[in-house]
Amino acid sequence: MRKTIVFLLLAVLQNLTAQETPTLDYYLPDNVSYNPTIPTPKDIIGHEVGEWHVTHDKLLFYMQALAKASDRITLENRGTTFEGRPLVLATVTSPSNHKNIDIIRKEHLDLTENFNKKHDVNTMPIVVYQGFSIHGNEPSGSNAALAYAYYLAAAQGPEMEAMLADMVILLDPSFNPDGLQRFAYWANSNKSKNLVSDPNDREFHEVWPGGRTNHYWFDMNRDWLPVQLPESRARIASFHKWMPNILTDHHEMGTNSTFFFQPGVPGRVHPLTPKLNQELTREIGTYHAKALDNIGSLYYSEENFDDYFYGKGSTFPDINGSIGILFEQGSSRGHLQESENGLLSFPFTIRNQFTTALSTIEAAKNMRPKILAYQRDFYQTAKEEAEKNKTKALIFGDTKDAAKTWHLAEILHRHKIKFHALDKDVTLGGKAYKKESSFVIPTQQKNYRLVQAMFEKRTQFTDSLFYDISAWTFPLAFNVDYTEVPSMNYAGEEITELTPLTTTIEKESNYAYLFEWHEYYTPKALNSILNMGIRAKVAKQPFFVEGKQYDYGSIMIPVQNQRFDSKELYAVLKKISNDSKVNMVAVQTGLTKGIDLGSNEFEPLKKQEIAMIVGSGITSYDAGEIWHLLDQRYDIKLTKLDTEYFNRIDLAKYTAIILPNGSRGHGLDKNGNEKLKQWVQNGGVLIGYRNATEWLSKNEFIKLTFKKDTLVAKNISFGQKKDFLGAQITGGAIFETSLDRSHPINFGYQKEQLPIFRNTNIYIEADKESFNNPIKYTNTPLLSGYISEENLALIKNSVPFQVQRMGKGRVIVFTDNTNFRGFWYGTNKLLMNAIFFGKIM
Repeated sequence: MRKTIVFLLLAVLQNLTAQETPTLDYYLPDNVSYNPTIPTPKDIIGHEVGEWHVTHDKLLFYMQALAKASDRITLENRGTTFEGRPLVLATVTSPSNHKNIDIIRKEHLDLTENFNKKHDVNTMPIVVYQGFSIHGNEPSGSNAALAYAYYLAAAQGPEMEAMLADMVILLDPSFNPDGLQRFAYWANSNKSKNLVSDPNDREFHEVWPGGRTNHYWFDMNRDWLPVQLPESRARIASFHKWMPNILTDHHEMGTNSTFFFQPGVPGRVHPLTPKLNQELTREIGTYHAKALDNIGSLYYSEENFDDYFYGKGSTFPDINGSIGILFEQGSSRGHLQESENGLLSFPFTIRNQFTTALSTIEAAKNMRPKILAYQRDFYQTAKEEAEKNKTKALIFGDTKDAAKTWHLAEILHRHKIKFHALDKDVTLGGKAYKKESSFVIPTQQKNYRLVQAMFEKRTQFTDSLFYDISAWTFPLAFNVDYTEVPSMNYAGEEITELTPLTTTIEKESNYAYLFEWHEYYTPKALNSILNMGIRAKVAKQPFFVEGKQYDYGSIMIPVQNQRFDSKELYAVLKKISNDSKVNMVAVQTGLTKGIDLGSNEFEPLKKQEIAMIVGSGITSYDAGEIWHLLDQRYDIKLTKLDTEYFNRIDLAKYTAIILPNGSRGHGLDKNGNEKLKQWVQNGGVLIGYRNATEWLSKNEFIKLTFKKDTLVAKNISFGQKKDFLGAQITGGAIFETSLDRSHPINFGYQKEQLPIFRNTNIYIEADKESFNNPIKYTNTPLLSGYISEENLALIKNSVPFQVQRMGKGRVIVFTDNTNFRGFWYGTNKLLMNAIFFGKIM
């Protein structure tokens, strides 16, 4: 009985302690004095760090106040998020360094470029980039940035002055302003005066889609290499502007976890990352361990997480001569929550992040010459590797799609990769390259290893487990040709600035206008045409007219019987051509070789009203990629229908509805299922992705036969179970398909093969009728990435696409994500074909 009373008293005292709002002293190191003229966070935002979740606007106010009060800090705005929030970066160093900051930066960059110069790494400042909360609902990082920024501005003493003299700190207080704001609102609006730690409380259960992602529901920690989002573009510009020696990325993980810091699993490191990188990472880790030991915090390292995919914040630096460090803090997800490690308070999570921010700069200070030398040697050895490589250049391009090629070049440009125009049209190994839609990348350049990482195809691995995707080969993602060549003979002028593509219609027609469906932005052009009330038709067969061959899917706009007269129509189409970067051709006759322009093989097209089901039961990533594609790329309006009120909606106005990947019945009940089924039967086109394929089959929207794995564990111990099952996950690899280009789903694809990204183990058996299999995996499908032997056997000759009639409508399914992370340009058109041409399939 006495033990029970003591236990209860301790529990009450622990709860009372956890509910007390700690002062700034809770985070700050002992025995350090602070400049009283520097405002504390509470002075500016009105509450203590950790008392409330800081909103991005308050975080911004505080950073602005510090920059005004301290001569150690300057603040720059590098752009805005989709929601208009500033993307600020604080540069922290000594006042004397600030006066010479451009010289310091240029000398630091010179370390990576001119190896023959005698750079004295013993006297050069080290550059540390520290970033916080790229996932908005992992807020301890950005909240720690409040206390950390105060410390950097206000801490006094010879040791602090010496450190700042030898260091430039780039402090990114919020990698994800939109997500942080969204989550802070949720946590604060559900906070009680008497903190509730019960995990069942609403505070710990965000509404869909949650605050993890940015405005378009992207996981921005996967966009460091593709660079498709404004937040990513700002930080990548800062990275290449400075080439930091260390980059830290502060995250959170499950509530019952403790604290993780890199290195991760030793065997799961990309082969292009030097071994010394991991050794230095491990040495830096000893500083984190010591710091966490001092405050009694549990932690672990060299488990779970890896260093393979270069698109993550903690791994991207590793292919750029820097050292990436991932921090993962067990998350309170609110202000106070029960966990397996006791009551987990928000201030406690902040203190761990703050503590490791300090241990990072301590490691940087003590290891400075060693880390600077590593960066110098990284680029010197890369240069030597490039000189030995027989491949001296990479040529890439697409003879029919200049826009897609341009966007790949845009990514190279953002990563400071040098490339040239193609000097002249050329055919190499059966692949044709046109001067106006191709580029040449020299391998002998500073970023040789980064080029390797972006263009290589890899199918052999030392480990079968991956924290993220195992392949991201960019020319395959963009579906462009590329060829390795032994010289720079085909290179023209170096491209230092990418000029926007220009298009026009050279002359007016009184008969018809034509454009092929190959260009990336043709869906944008067609959507504009149909929204203007202009009649358009799609060719179901190829034809030749006035000296030009037109492929399957070419669009024809007749001049007669339009709402505009011929001059007005020309002006409207000329503007659409210019806005969408799609070349249109005026023709004066309908007589062709092949189908004439008046043929019934030209199918009339209708204006599309597109909706997508979102909300509980839908994977926000997949939905966000579709939303972003239509809204940002193609300027196509998309209505988002939430599962919360789906049953109350009249679906009659919509021509196409997209059902993204999901779970739990995709958020639809029996009434919702029947409602959707009736809409299809009335003529709608339903497009399902990934897990929606199985759900639609189970609920009798479409009849499919799936190929299933029969693998049984033999001689596998319980301790090996996790690795055994993990090896069967296809986390993300690239596979080859063969196309029937006459099928409307493949309009706009000029080649018979198409690389497709896959991160599911859903395999559909091919239909017995060959014409019902317009996209089919080949017998040797793996192009790049990891797949188990068992799943490789299943994917061979299976089909990632099927379409079937249901009443007057169509049900279309894709087993794969054709819009993956906003950079899989090569398969975006499959969705657009399903939308615009679904009724003729």
